[in-house]
Amino acid sequence: MKVVFDSSSFAKRYVEEEGSQKVEEICNKATSLGVSVILVPEIISGLARYRRENKLSEYDYNLVKDKLIQDVKDVQIINLTPKVITCSIFLLENSVLRAMDALHIACAIEWGAQNFVSSDKQQSKAAKKAGLNVTVIR
Repeated sequence: MKVVFDSSSFAKRYVEEEGSQKVEEICNKATSLGVSVILVPEIISGLARYRRENKLSEYDYNLVKDKLIQDVKDVQIINLTPKVITCSIFLLENSVLRAMDALHIACAIEWGAQNFVSSDKQQSKAAKKAGLNVTVIR
């Protein structure tokens, strides 16, 4: 199964929280894994914030960052193409979404994902409305 994760769900692989086990299960079952080109910078942004707020040590930050970078070497990076941008505009005009959330959905549509994984209620609703099969991770 071709699976695309949004950043908030994929980040659960690196920060133990509710839903982390489900994310691992989905990753293990996926035959092909895709992520938007914006996923890594979004996750690094959150991890860097945790580091600045002393919720994550420098050592742990570097471990997690290295694991993330290693993991994405084995996934399909979905780029921002004119079709993805056009799709994201349509999504933004027809659903209540933030720009980055629309880009994740548009990438999933463009790549032909069979499952879209999200932890965001509005994003999940918009992805379903756009015709994607959605797994919601809470």
